[in-house]
Amino acid sequence: FFISMISNEKEQKLIAIYFYICDLYDKELCFLCQRNSNNFQPEFTDQELMTIYLFAGHEQRYFQINEIHSFTKDYLLNWFPKLPSYQTFSYRLNLLVGAFQALANKLIGSFKPENCSSLLSLVDSMPIITCAGKNRTGKVATELTAKGFCSTKNLYYYGCKIHTLASVRQGKIPFPESIIITPAEDNDLTVFKQAWGDNILSKVIFGDKIYSDKEYFNSNKRKTQHIEMLTPVKGIKGQTEEIKQRDKAFNDIFSEAVSKVRQPIEAFFNWLNEKTKIQRAMKVRSTAGLLNHIYGKLAVAFIYLIF
Repeated sequence: FFISMISNEKEQKLIAIYFYICDLYDKELCFLCQRNSNNFQPEFTDQELMTIYLFAGHEQRYFQINEIHSFTKDYLLNWFPKLPSYQTFSYRLNLLVGAFQALANKLIGSFKPENCSSLLSLVDSMPIITCAGKNRTGKVATELTAKGFCSTKNLYYYGCKIHTLASVRQGKIPFPESIIITPAEDNDLTVFKQAWGDNILSKVIFGDKIYSDKEYFNSNKRKTQHIEMLTPVKGIKGQTEEIKQRDKAFNDIFSEAVSKVRQPIEAFFNWLNEKTKIQRAMKVRSTAGLLNHIYGKLAVAFIYLIF
């Protein structure tokens, strides 16, 4: 018997997360955790560690590892009496990259809402920033990060990008079909072609100007896979001013219509960042830490789907 330091509603969510993680861990996640020994059986389990991370992020909005550890020590110690030191807690967390990646994929793949369109999709990317500034040099997770430029924020940064293909949902933010992580320097159109271009059938996709490639989509994909990519009209080099003015009215109306349809994916990224602060990765110190930051935050954002 013990006196709980959290409300009954939060207790129920803590228990729900724990049971979900335990069930998934036994079936899948246990095979994806880095271990130094086959006989590694700590008193404080991986299931408890993942539960704490997800609960503290989802319910308490604690996203820094030291905040999560302090909160657990102050309010959840009756639930997790074998809580290790902060250093061990942080080290153990970085061994669970594969588990958090599988968890994020499982949540997104298993709980797809019924109102997702099978015909209309949106595509865009969002920066994950490990270091910002035009003249700054990124030295963290160099295998996964590079220098990039975010036109939306007018910002040079080091980091990576989350590329998302998402299903349109009427009146709601879109739901991701697939998420890809690449270095910040990778071109969005190139990533689309490599990751999704050959695997999509019978879809109309709305994207930003960077996804404009009429030859690729109109000549090849429209005929063979019934894909159509709609983007705001992109200016053509060498086009005369007379032709520009002649087509301006139609191009403006078309571009505005496309931008309005694709706007919800920006709302999705805003929602994801507000829920998890996923864009801010300045305190990450390793590749494993960065991957855990990304996949852990995605899992935190979508853990509500199990309730």
